[in-house]
Formats: sequence, C-alpha cells, structure tokens
Amino acid sequence: MTTRTLKKGFTTGAAAAAAAKACLMFLVSGKAPTKTRIRFLTGEHRDIDIYKIKQISACQAECRVIKDAGDDPDITHRAEIGVILSLKASTREFEVKITGGKGVGMVTKPGLEVPPGHPAVNPGPIKMIRESLLEVLISHGLDTDTFIEVEIFVPEGEVLAQKTLNQRLGITGGISILGTTGIVTPMSHDAYIASIKANISVARAMGTDTLVFTTGRRSERFAMALFPDIIKEGFIQIGDFFKDSLDSALAEKGICSVTLTMFFGKAVKMAMGFPHTHAAKSALTLERLSRWAHAITQDKDLACNIRDANTARQAFGLIHPCHPAVISHIGRKIIASADRFSGNQLTIRCVILDFNGRPVIDMNRAQE
Repeated sequence: MTTRTLKKGFTTGAAAAAAAKACLMFLVSGKAPTKTRIRFLTGEHRDIDIYKIKQISACQAECRVIKDAGDDPDITHRAEIGVILSLKASTREFEVKITGGKGVGMVTKPGLEVPPGHPAVNPGPIKMIRESLLEVLISHGLDTDTFIEVEIFVPEGEVLAQKTLNQRLGITGGISILGTTGIVTPMSHDAYIASIKANISVARAMGTDTLVFTTGRRSERFAMALFPDIIKEGFIQIGDFFKDSLDSALAEKGICSVTLTMFFGKAVKMAMGFPHTHAAKSALTLERLSRWAHAITQDKDLACNIRDANTARQAFGLIHPCHPAVISHIGRKIIASADRFSGNQLTIRCVILDFNGRPVIDMNRAQE
C-alpha cells in the first residue's frame, strides 16, 4: 500500500508577503499579477495565486490571497489574507511599516515575540514581507530608499480568533499573522510545541510561577473550576506532549510547579512514561494497566476484564470506585515519570479526573 505524501501549505505570514509583493508589482508595472513567487525563510520558493487585486490610487493597491494550509488541520485554511500597500515619500533608506487592520489581533500582554501595543504580526512574516518588497524594487531597477506602508487585514479574522487561544494570550480583535519559515508542515509537532512555549512565556510574564497542564479543552474547563486561584494564563493545553511540555516549563526561568490534570486514558499513558501520549498506544496501555491491577488487587477476573476492555473509559469503570489503590498507583507513576522528565527540578502535582470532571485522586510528591 502506498502512503500518500501530505501536502505542505503556507502560513498566514507567507500569504501576507505574497499579497504585499503583488500590490507593489501592480503599482510599479501597471499589470495585475495572477500569482507571485515567494521565497520562504528556508530558502525554498513557491508560486502563490492571487485571489483579488485592485489599484486604489497611483500609490496604493489592495490584494487578497487565499491561505492554503495544505493537509494541516488549521482554522485559517482557506481564509482570505489581505494587504493594502501604500507607497510613501522617499527616505534615506528602505523602510517598511507594517500595521494591522480588520481581523488582525493586537497584543495586550507581555511574553510573546511581539510586545504589547503592537499588531500580532510575528518577526518571521515581517522579514518575508520586507524581503519580498525589496526584491520587487531591485528587479524593476527602482530606488530602494523607499517608505512603504503595509496594512494587513483578515476579513473573517475576528470570527476565526474565537476558535483559538488568542484571547488568553492577550491577543484581541483578531488572529495572529504567523510563520517561522512561511511553510506549514502538516500535523507539525513543532507548531504545537511552539504554541505551548508561547503560552508558558505569557503565563510567566503575567507573574505566575505555577502552571496547570491539561490535555485538552474539556479537562482545562474542569481544571479551571478546581483551581480558581490560578490565573487563566497559567492553564496550558499540552495535548499529547507530556515530556516536551515539561521541557518547556523548565526552559522558562521562574516556573516552579506544574499540576498535571487529565482524564484516565491519558493518565495511564503518562504513568507508563510515554513522552508522547498518542492514542495509537491504547492496546499496550490496557495490557499494562491489567498487569498493574492484578499485582495490586490479586483479582484475576478484574485483570482479564481490563485487558479485554474496548477503551480506557470502560477500564476506568471497572476500577473506580472499588479499587482506589490502582488509581493511587497510577498517580504515583505519573509523578515519577514527570520527575524523570524534569530532572526533579519542578514540584509536580497530579490530578486525575473522572469523566464528569470530578477528581478521583489529587496527589503530590510528598503524598507519593
């Protein structure tokens, strides 16, 4: 069987760079391009189609590009990314001013690559836009001592932002214009880990030294109710990235403690010491859980039923509430795994939830 190669896409930052380049090409040549060739920050090139372009005046044009995330599940896939580019008076050097229009968020909290009070346009896209515009000026033999203003806008940006964690990060009014390289790699682990690091950085910048790691939105919602004294920025959705998240917490100077809050399925994988708690390990998880249960309870029937369970949820129903020692064992193993990954440099607390969000165990290293 042939495995299909996943299609790479391009970031919102690359889309903005393509739109800006198309605008300038239109203004200096008088011809509306149907596509532009963009150089990514990796050195790779790609032709990006132009969706809409119009000249507003002799010194101003507007262009829109449809962002293509390839095979990556990205909420901005197929979103319109637009630019209004204005040529200003000549200066003594090449200068590009980038502003955020409708649908581009504004940074309001410290801890991100962009300081508060600035539009949420990361350094990677800014570099791509500058390089793309300078390339047009040079290729047309024009004076490079030019001042260009680029206003980025995203027509549906405010709606899209509601599906992200931007509000918690302190990005209000729209989405971020992102892209370290300009390329979107499908199912990129690096992108998720970068998001975790950004969240931790913001939390630390907001003054907290305590983080609550959850594995998703639902566990986070329950965790927020359990720990009302923790600022909302301190809650970090780590997905499957158990070890990488602890590494990120260690890398952020001043983080002292982490509370791991999860449902039973992820709890067992963490207890087994998996750095990445992907669902593909489910069969192995139930086999190991079965052995633990038998060693603790000496109940062969219980062990067989756990091993034959269809899901971790079903196994949990066999264990809770009749066998609390099994749950305690899992909690101790989670703390041991987290201690190993963090080199015992963080204070670890473990909270395992039932499927209604109630804690079935709340354990720290001292209790362990």
